[in-house]
Amino acid sequence: MKKIILTIIFFAFINNSYSQEINCNDLLNFIVKKGYLKGTLSSYILDSSWLYKVTAYEYDYKTYVIAEIKKNEYSYQTSTYIFCGIPNMNWSNFQYGSYGDPDSYGERFHKYIIDYKCNCN
Repeated sequence: MKKIILTIIFFAFINNSYSQEINCNDLLNFIVKKGYLKGTLSSYILDSSWLYKVTAYEYDYKTYVIAEIKKNEYSYQTSTYIFCGIPNMNWSNFQYGSYGDPDSYGERFHKYIIDYKCNCN
């Protein structure tokens, strides 16, 4: 019994010491600095009550989306979020729309991007 408890504690310690959570701001800055800019949609194109700016980058053959989301419908203040591992087809469908997609960028953002929020803190 003592051996089992020690083994569990050992694996818990190893798991804790090797799992690293990246800071969202550090990840965002890294992607902006090192990534390849794929495209940007600004507020005047998005015409959204909550999306202010959406930018896609590619790094290491993966697509990252940085979205500036308004704090409320009437505000110019935004919060910035990063989304990781977006399939290329999802970015394209968000940017241009696909057959049967809604015209609204907000609805397409929910359909193609929002489920890929990065696991960062």
